[in-house]
Amino acid sequence: MKALVYTGPQTIVLQDAADPIASAGDVLIEVGAVGICGSDMHAYMGHDERRPAPLILGHEAAGVVQGGVHDGKRVVVNPLVTCGVCRDCLSGRENLCAKREIISMPPRQGAFAEKIVVPARNIIEVPAGLDLAPAALAEPLATSWHAVTLAARHAARPLAEARALVMGSGAVGLGAALVLRAFGCSDITVAETNALRRATATSQGFDQVVDPSVSGVLDASFADVVIDAVGNKPTRAAAVRSARPGSVIVHIGLGDGVDGFDARRVTLQEITFVGAYTYTMIDFQATLRAMASGALGDLDWIEERTLADGIGAFGDLLAGRTGAAKIVLRP
Repeated sequence: MKALVYTGPQTIVLQDAADPIASAGDVLIEVGAVGICGSDMHAYMGHDERRPAPLILGHEAAGVVQGGVHDGKRVVVNPLVTCGVCRDCLSGRENLCAKREIISMPPRQGAFAEKIVVPARNIIEVPAGLDLAPAALAEPLATSWHAVTLAARHAARPLAEARALVMGSGAVGLGAALVLRAFGCSDITVAETNALRRATATSQGFDQVVDPSVSGVLDASFADVVIDAVGNKPTRAAAVRSARPGSVIVHIGLGDGVDGFDARRVTLQEITFVGAYTYTMIDFQATLRAMASGALGDLDWIEERTLADGIGAFGDLLAGRTGAAKIVLRP
């Protein structure tokens, strides 16, 4: 099969790779669509020691099962592979499983390829009427869904009454804004430094879309809910500064892990700071239902390219040359 293989920092090549073989309990999937994630970009830059070269990246996948009892079924892949028997898995918090693995991270190859093998318990059927390209958004949108449910759990007031700030307008950030709106929140500010992505957020009906790098554009102490979908020093600093007393900050982004966190202000203003990692299977299923129902909009903010065009897509994303919140490759 053909696959995009990460071979070193800022180097990804299209080459032949061995066809994966399904073991007992697995399914073989012909990949129909796979999104490029921020974590793929992080690995591409050589900044993720968890993803050493050579490696097939990509974990936001949808496709068609080949063979077995699920033959022909259109599915999305939950890329988080867990043990299923530990305390966290049995309590419905499988995203915290100590033995968790994720496709595109050793020992599991990723989905920037024509085929992939995953455990059968990790597939969810795509609802009729939903194309495979937007269906591949289920993984990042499930991350957004999980973050918003955490925000709702910890917020001091209902989301319908809250002022919200979302840092970042990639797929997870834009997704968080869409999920907030689906949960009844109508006062949403989206902060994004890339002008093309700001235009994409505006096209989805968000009126308050700002460039946070402009001094004074974000009010201090105004947001009841802050979702940081970037996770670096400037966004953490802006999140803490913008959060009002008694508010909640949900930190999703994995840009870096240092600086920008004002623990003194968080303490004095009794701000709740919550980390959000991926999703549960319940989040994944709820997200896919919301997508199919139209609750998250028309999902037209993706850009489709061929697998061979994936090499250029990485370069365009690195240079900020695309306004698409998500580039989806079609093997």
